[in-house]
Amino acid sequence: MAQSTVTRPRRVPWAVRGLLVLVLVAQVVGWVRLEWHPMVLGVSLAVIDLIGVYYLIRVARLGLNPLSCRLGATARVLDAGASLVFTAVVVGGAPVWQQWVAQSAHIGGMALLGLATVLGSLLRLSGPHRQAFVAEMLAVAAPIVMIMWYVGFDPEVWHTGPGHGWLLLAGLPLGSLMLAMAVTAMLMRGVVTRWRDPITVLVCGMVLMILVDTGWATGFDDGAAHMLGPAGGSVAILAHLLLTLSPMMSASGVFSSTDRATRSGPPRWVAFLPLVSLVAGITLLLVIIVQTAGWLRWSGLLVATVVMIGAVTARQWLALRASRAQAGRDTETGLANRAALKDALARLVRGRETFAVLAISREQALEIPAERAVTADVLRSCVRADDLVARLSDTTYGVLLTDAAVASEATVVAQRILAAFDAVPVRIGVAVARLDEPARTVLRNAEIALNHARRSGVSTFAVHEPAMNDRRAADAVLAEALEGALQRGEFTVVYQPIIELLSGRAVAVEALLRWRHPLHGDVSPASFIPVAERTGEIVAIGQWVLERACEQTARWRAAGLDLSVTVNVAPRQLQEPNLARDVLAVLGRTGLSAAHLVVEVTESAMVNEAIEIAALRRLRSEGVRIAIDDFGTGYSSLQYLTRLPVDILKIDRSFVALLDGTAEGSAIAEAVIRLAQVLRLTTVAEGIENESQAAELIHLGAQRGQGYLYSRPVPAEQIPRLAYVPTKEIVVR
Repeated sequence: MAQSTVTRPRRVPWAVRGLLVLVLVAQVVGWVRLEWHPMVLGVSLAVIDLIGVYYLIRVARLGLNPLSCRLGATARVLDAGASLVFTAVVVGGAPVWQQWVAQSAHIGGMALLGLATVLGSLLRLSGPHRQAFVAEMLAVAAPIVMIMWYVGFDPEVWHTGPGHGWLLLAGLPLGSLMLAMAVTAMLMRGVVTRWRDPITVLVCGMVLMILVDTGWATGFDDGAAHMLGPAGGSVAILAHLLLTLSPMMSASGVFSSTDRATRSGPPRWVAFLPLVSLVAGITLLLVIIVQTAGWLRWSGLLVATVVMIGAVTARQWLALRASRAQAGRDTETGLANRAALKDALARLVRGRETFAVLAISREQALEIPAERAVTADVLRSCVRADDLVARLSDTTYGVLLTDAAVASEATVVAQRILAAFDAVPVRIGVAVARLDEPARTVLRNAEIALNHARRSGVSTFAVHEPAMNDRRAADAVLAEALEGALQRGEFTVVYQPIIELLSGRAVAVEALLRWRHPLHGDVSPASFIPVAERTGEIVAIGQWVLERACEQTARWRAAGLDLSVTVNVAPRQLQEPNLARDVLAVLGRTGLSAAHLVVEVTESAMVNEAIEIAALRRLRSEGVRIAIDDFGTGYSSLQYLTRLPVDILKIDRSFVALLDGTAEGSAIAEAVIRLAQVLRLTTVAEGIENESQAAELIHLGAQRGQGYLYSRPVPAEQIPRLAYVPTKEIVVR
């Protein structure tokens, strides 16, 4: 069963496939009957644009770039109107003013579409990043305007005056300029990384639209004939189709979880944009001066301008090098950062030089910024000038020792550092590079040795040995096995009933993931889920579990079972910026009401509260309930709890296990239940294993529970018989 549904989250939606078939059929008809082609072309463009409007509005309602999507929808409405008027013009003739309206609508639509995309990128930035983005966009626009001005405006607009051709020559380049700026904005932000992403489809559509409009503008006398032909019309159709497919993919959630591009910042070439713009501008000026035979007249000004631009370029290059050097520094301590250390390691590996790495942990410096600077000074004093000291995290530092061929040379430095921090607990991991060993492996070995040293509980150092990698090796085996496990259908979802304690009736189920590997057999979730978290596989797996659980619950409810479903969301999933959109898209595809879905998170998973709490609030505003799992086992606080959009508190099984009929045994469980009552939250007790625990929870005021007393996690087909009859009468062991 799992095999047949494993790829559904990645399947192209029926609407996308239907649109592709419809467009293809229409174009075949237009090619076969050429006299119908103008009408087929115009109507096809209008239909594609209107479908794009519908899906842009859907994406806006999902909370994904709402302003940009609404502006984009307006742009597509304008272009749809232009296509319909274009059809009327070529089929039955139309007054000149209608032709002007059609052209103006198309130009305005393309310009507005480009503006919407640029605004979408601009609004995600703030402060200096936004200012730098605006400057870079102006640097891109300036040479394009220069070329448009010289090639289009000067020979035609100023000589022929206003008219039909004037509108094309003046307007189409402006619309193309906005589209070009939009394409550049997305490239500069580094979001175009995979061809299957909706953003890449959008960029391709914009590029094709620029080519279509440029071809029309450069040969505007024959532009209509070109557009009416099958070749030109096909390119226009493809451009509009790609612009529509992008929001369709976003609204359906296709590729949103498994193929989302990593947005770690703009690519490095962005820093060279001002230099490229200067070169393009001065090159155009040189061409104009040579063509107009004005070299002798303007040579002095030109030489001075070239010298000035050369000086500015040199200064820009030096500033760029300085900023890169600064980017490799930790601003708080002045030490190198992790990236700079990795670069230095890579250089030594390429040069086949000997070296060692020390990973140093000083936990007491975590909350005291002044102590970090002291730590940096002490570490510098313990190594040579040629060695590199880096800050790896809040409490971890690294030291690169050049010319260290054996462990004894590195341990001398480790002992010197321990002596320098005599009054402060310090742990050190030591790793010596082996021949042709990758730089990242050496650093990882030092950190493995550091973890080994931490277990001692005292200030010490540990030298890395291959045996220390056994645990890492086991995790690596699991990580390798996880790759493709989803596609091979090795995962299943089982369900554990959640019981209303007073009635014994199943009111909900919790969806739980299980993995049966062909070689390793049943793999414990406690083993593979942390590995999936570290590798990022949990994002795609979690999306698949959500889809299966919602789909199954919708079937149960259609069959008359009044059940809701709880789905766990891993910490790594919470960090995804489009989590809320993806969850709501799954609800839309499966037909399950938001009121019957509970998203369960652990309080310790909140790393970036600004993103994660916002996503949970967005889900809660749509009717999805939020449960906090393992409450009380982490760093709980009342103030923290009040900031979370919570509906359900789950009492951890460790507290339920303490219930023994005494006040001491029930103290924590009772405190959680009383807190939930004050905050008007539902309580679910986990791990109920016997009748006495259930009775005591009822006495304390708990409302719901789950555990082996009622049922182990079972396949979906066993849930109906547990839901129809009070579950206390059917205990599944």
